[in-house]
Amino acid sequence: MDGIHDLGGKQGYGPIEVDEAEVPFHHDWEAREWGISRSARVPGINIDWWRHCRELIMPEDYLSRPYFDSWAQTDFATYINVGIISMQEVVSGKALPGQFNINQPPPVLTPQQAIQEDHDNATRFDSEIDTSPVFSIGQQVITSRHGHDCHTRLPQYVRGRCGTVHDYNGAHIFPDLSSLGEETYQHLYTIVFEGSELWPGSEGRNDKIYLDLWESYLVVK
Repeated sequence: MDGIHDLGGKQGYGPIEVDEAEVPFHHDWEAREWGISRSARVPGINIDWWRHCRELIMPEDYLSRPYFDSWAQTDFATYINVGIISMQEVVSGKALPGQFNINQPPPVLTPQQAIQEDHDNATRFDSEIDTSPVFSIGQQVITSRHGHDCHTRLPQYVRGRCGTVHDYNGAHIFPDLSSLGEETYQHLYTIVFEGSELWPGSEGRNDKIYLDLWESYLVVK
């Protein structure tokens, strides 16, 4: 969907701060929210559905609240949606009696331990599919001009633009349908765009932008 989250290429929102100190979290509550979000892997919630729910946050909230605050807002919405918690529990800040077994609390990991655990348990996400890739490295392609009203990984600023297939990454789960609960795989390509193809006023510069895009986003030039 085209929402306030898709700010790439839009003007009028001020500069991007790139000189902040590189620390994982700026407040203790952000680390707790990150830990909660990483731990709550339950049926009915996948990353694409989660992202779509975050994209539904109203613009005034999305632009004015801290990054991890919008994570918490999204977590609450998805947990309520699949029945893990209730609105009553969110408002009260307390679990209803009998909801969970608290006699054996889960182990507590520091952020560094959790990151290392993710690294140690890394798995492949590509998959074999029956169809062959339509595009080949070096081929010129044009991106779709249209989005749709659900989740998509095709940003607005690159739609209807010409690029070149830089690499082929195998078949990966298609996020647009994954957000609706359908596990379908498509070929995934890295497409390189000249900066002058995307950004006004960048003619004569050597900027290049690399995006990983699924096959159905692309057509032959």
